[in-house]
Amino acid sequence: MSSQDVLKNASTLASYNVLLQVMFRVLTFFLNAFTLRFVSKELIGVVNVRLTLLYSTLVFLSREAFRRACLSGVSGKNHSWRQVINLLWLTLPLGALWAALLICVWLWLLEVPDPQTIPYYGPAVVLFALSGVQELLAEPLWVLAQAHMFVRLKVVAESLAMIAKCSITVVMVMFAREWGLYIFSAAHLVYTGFLVLCYAVYFIRFLGSKEAEEKGFPLHSVKDLLPRRAKGEPLVDWSLAQLTWSFFKQSFLKQILTEGERYVMTFLNVLSFGDQGVYDIVNNLGSMVARFIFLPIEESFYIFFAKVLERGRDVKSQKQEDVAIAAEVLECLLKLVLVVGLIISVFGYAYSHLALDLYGGSLLSSGAGPTLLRFYSSYVLLLAVNGVTECFVFAAMSQREVDKYNLVMLALSLSFLFLSYMLTWWAGSVGFILANCLNMGLRILHSVLYIHRYFLSSQWKPLRGLLPSPLLLLALAVSAVVTALSEGVFCCDSGWLLRLVHISVGAACLLGVLVAVLLTETRLIQFIRTQLLPKYRKKHT
Repeated sequence: MSSQDVLKNASTLASYNVLLQVMFRVLTFFLNAFTLRFVSKELIGVVNVRLTLLYSTLVFLSREAFRRACLSGVSGKNHSWRQVINLLWLTLPLGALWAALLICVWLWLLEVPDPQTIPYYGPAVVLFALSGVQELLAEPLWVLAQAHMFVRLKVVAESLAMIAKCSITVVMVMFAREWGLYIFSAAHLVYTGFLVLCYAVYFIRFLGSKEAEEKGFPLHSVKDLLPRRAKGEPLVDWSLAQLTWSFFKQSFLKQILTEGERYVMTFLNVLSFGDQGVYDIVNNLGSMVARFIFLPIEESFYIFFAKVLERGRDVKSQKQEDVAIAAEVLECLLKLVLVVGLIISVFGYAYSHLALDLYGGSLLSSGAGPTLLRFYSSYVLLLAVNGVTECFVFAAMSQREVDKYNLVMLALSLSFLFLSYMLTWWAGSVGFILANCLNMGLRILHSVLYIHRYFLSSQWKPLRGLLPSPLLLLALAVSAVVTALSEGVFCCDSGWLLRLVHISVGAACLLGVLVAVLLTETRLIQFIRTQLLPKYRKKHT
């Protein structure tokens, strides 16, 4: 497969992933807005912070290293899918071990919520852990689908799973509210069960079919999906297993950085369950754009960079055509996330109070809610840039460099936990976001230095993507001043008419910013049209 074909497939995957994430976040958005009217913020805090942290820790530590290593390994020419499948099945016993350990920690080492206020905590912990182990059953199938760019499979599977989860949650919240945590545990079990079922049904029908033969799919029957030894080769590829171990050490640290504030809340009890619930709602609201735009781009283009670049080799020793495409894509991706992040930061400041008031009423718009969302809007910019820079760095690093970076991640993890505790003690919930900003800035600095050294001896300078045009910066600065003045004059306690005036002012400023983008960022517009918009791409290929 040529570099252009890989880019086309990765772009298609990113486009569908963005659409999928938009749907997910819209459904979750309305689901949270609905449940806020029926359940307490303490219950939301336990579910969205304590139990979700259990689930995310289990699945991340069980599969993330395997995903990165196997997707990198199968991008080369010399690999055996038999050995890759065998290695991937190790996620299941590893997940069972993590589940047993985490259940003990969550039940006996952490503060247990008051059973009168939040009943059924113990069974909920077990059910959330079980849902994580259940999801790992589909891990070999997920990696196969990602490696072969089965983009529609992921869209359909996760769409059906999310619809089922939302439906069960809504029905049970309305008619069986007294079941408490059982509602959310059952919904999560159904979600992971639907994922596994969809992947299993697809591959059972696909393997051995005429379509699979035409595509040259490496597996031929359902038996090939199960672990077994092939004649004349080891059970697993030990070089791939060693790379997995390197990524595992890194993923452990990355999980602390990603979910650090939840770990601090959970283990150090710096916020009450009610305050945790408010913080988590604001956090999810602020990260919606980051999750449904930036995360799918990061996941999809990590696969692109891993397939196009040769891990651990310098620029001069690789195909120059591949390096040129990778550099151009990296520059355009950096410019894309920078522009989107700047827009969110500028308009997030003036519209945080209005957004929270519309979403959750005075429960969210009073107190620290608007301040949290304003700070988070600025954090989104750092989150966006870091996602793209790290997806390139992780795809290009040698195993030795990955091991070395683990020490950097260890230092960042320890400093993050310390900063989170100290800044939260000083500034309340906002301290979590400040700690995230500081650590994200250090991670970006490390990745930017690596990219600079990587392309230093070549003619390509992809870091130019971090330099917006002067006209765009001027448009953003004017918009920041105008919308801030508009909020002070028109929003948000003077009725709906003045709120609409405030919204209109923001819409006019946003239009001006988009015009500046169209006039000055022509390469970015061309990249979006030809690579990230499927309909346009089909027309021009």
